Formats: sequence, structure tokens, C-alpha cells
Amino acid sequence: MASSTVENYLKHLLLAEEGAAGGLVPMGALAGALAVVPGTVTTMVKALADDGLVEHRPRHGVRLTAEGRRVALNVLRKHRLVETFLVKVLKMDWAEVHVEAEQLEHALSDNVLDRLDALLGRPETDPHGDPIPSAQGRLSAEVHATLASCATGRPLRVVRVTEQSKEFLHFVDASGLAPGATVRVTERNLAAGLVTVKKSAGRPLALSLTAAGKILVAPARG
Repeated sequence: MASSTVENYLKHLLLAEEGAAGGLVPMGALAGALAVVPGTVTTMVKALADDGLVEHRPRHGVRLTAEGRRVALNVLRKHRLVETFLVKVLKMDWAEVHVEAEQLEHALSDNVLDRLDALLGRPETDPHGDPIPSAQGRLSAEVHATLASCATGRPLRVVRVTEQSKEFLHFVDASGLAPGATVRVTERNLAAGLVTVKKSAGRPLALSLTAAGKILVAPARG
């Protein structure tokens, strides 16, 4: 069984690979994601490479091997199912569950994980809209537009919030822009850096392009 430190490295590397060209993640980027110094990352990556969990190309970066990806997907599955349980069953604030899930993800056996998945109804996404890897290790790669890039004037459904700091999630919640909300972009002013969003109820809401780029949307159903 991998240690919690190994699991954390592999999970963060998996998340970093989503935006890494060619699948290679710079060592500095991995160090930043883990909030550790580069020297610590270098030592751990060498150990992970010796165990066949990552491929390390000096001066280029690092990426998961097939076995490393399998372990990382399992950890990510645990994390997102725990977040879902904490919000849906224990009714915890969605802005508070990340830290709790970081601890609990390392304690769950696969047996308990499967029972938890069944209890929750086999959800495909967590409360933030992040896709939950399947038990077979499949992770949705569906690409969505954001409120900063979507077409204007069309009904849209919020499907994911990619920025998950407490402050931003509280803002999203208070603004009625959590996953499942129906919205419409009525204006996008690139010069001013503003996006105007009309919700199903209430006044139009002005967002910065930066904030709008962190909220993913899909065409509204029906």
C-alpha cells in the first residue's frame, strides 16, 4: 500500500498533467502544487521513478506511468467521493470539505469506497462538478466552455467550478452560480474585463473575466 505522501504526490501530478503540454509536468510546477521546496520534490520523484510510478526526464519534467496513474486515479476517486459524502449526507459546507477529504482519502479501503459509492448513487461528479473517476479507472475528459468563453444569449447550465478556495466558493454560492444553476451571458466586455450574467431569478451579475473563466458551463437541458 502506498504511503499518504506517495499518494499525495501521484494525485497532484495527475491533476497537474491535465494542463501540461505533452503530459510532462515541470518540477517547479509540481513543487508549487504540493507547497514544498523543489529539492524535496526532486528526491521524491526519483524514488517514485525507481518504483515505476513516474517517468522522470531531467530538465524536462515528470509524468505518471500507467501504474502511477492507476494509483492516482484511485486516490482522486476517494477524495471526490468523500467530498460528495460530506456535502450530501453530512450537510457540510462545500467550501470546507476539501481539507477533510485530504485526510480521509488515505484511510478508506477499496471495500468501504465501493459501499460509499453505492450509498451515494454512483455519482459522476462531486459537489464542485469535478468528475469522479470510475472504479475501472476512467476519468471523463469532457471539455466545457466557461462563462468567459461561451456563446452569449443562450441558456446555459453551470457544470463545474475549478477554483475551490473558500473565498471563491462562498462567492459562487452567494451569487447563485453553483453547479446546476441556469444562467445566460448577456454581455462580455473585453475592454473592461467584465462578463454580465443573467440568472433565472434576480438581478444581472457582473463578473471579472478571471472569475468567469473559473466557472464551466454546458448548454441547458430541455
